[in-house]
Amino acid sequence: MHRARWRPVRAEGRALSACLLAACLLLTAPALAQTAGNEGLSPTLANIKATHTVRLGYRESSPPFSFLDHSNRPIGYSLELCEAIVEEIGVEVDDADLKVDYVKVTSDDRIPAVVQNKIDLECGSTTANSERAKQVAFSPLMFVAGTKLMVPKASGVTAVTDLKGKTVVVTKGTTNEQAMHSVDKKFSLGLNIVTSPDHEQSYQMLADGKADAFATDDILLYGLIARHKSQDKFRVTGDYLSYDPYGIMYRKGEPQMKDVVERTFRKLASNRDIVPLYNKWFISRLPTGEKLNVAISPQLEEAFKALDDSAGGAN
Repeated sequence: MHRARWRPVRAEGRALSACLLAACLLLTAPALAQTAGNEGLSPTLANIKATHTVRLGYRESSPPFSFLDHSNRPIGYSLELCEAIVEEIGVEVDDADLKVDYVKVTSDDRIPAVVQNKIDLECGSTTANSERAKQVAFSPLMFVAGTKLMVPKASGVTAVTDLKGKTVVVTKGTTNEQAMHSVDKKFSLGLNIVTSPDHEQSYQMLADGKADAFATDDILLYGLIARHKSQDKFRVTGDYLSYDPYGIMYRKGEPQMKDVVERTFRKLASNRDIVPLYNKWFISRLPTGEKLNVAISPQLEEAFKALDDSAGGAN
């Protein structure tokens, strides 16, 4: 009787232990699988694999690189390049159905957004220079621009020296802001250099007569004029005041991520996709109706050719 009385108790104990073990396994299995699946991946790629999501930083008013269409959806040349990188990331982490989360950034907060892990790729109009390379990594060259001036058509300004004592608006956190301070000092112009949060606001300051000129990369000036259909109001003038090679930003110190980004560019070049992609956004009419008709520069064409050569030529 004594043994009979305890058998059910031991059976119940074993059953309870089995249930608890099963519950623990169910709770820990995803974490174990996640750890095992992410083993060997760089931090950015590991997080993408775990969340099934890539976060792309976009700009609201940097046509044709990154801007909003009539439905307020982010579109542009830089975003298409980033979307190609997303496809290659999918191959790297073995996930063909990665989601894309679009995150708005500005000139001022785009670098912190990358560094602080708020976005994985910054798909805008960002100059790759040595100072920024101390904080972030850059893709291969995707465009070459330089600082110029937008002024009213009736203005007598044809060079930066004509702006002596006048007000120039720049977008905060850009290389153009640094360029204008440099030329101001170099030529003792006594400029009143004011900043705004984004290119659209800078344009509006010029349009509202609050500035005599708007200084930013020439291609962005042409894009804004086309977008606002203001060819009869403004013109782009002056010599280049800076050299600005553009790249896609991502977190530095991750060789595996670097390989993915560079492999994407090599594939686009070797498959002859990158020049048609350029033509789509710079030569053809944009989805929003504008047409820039900006031919590819010799420097950029050579950079694309070098990518093709490094990939071993065309397929």
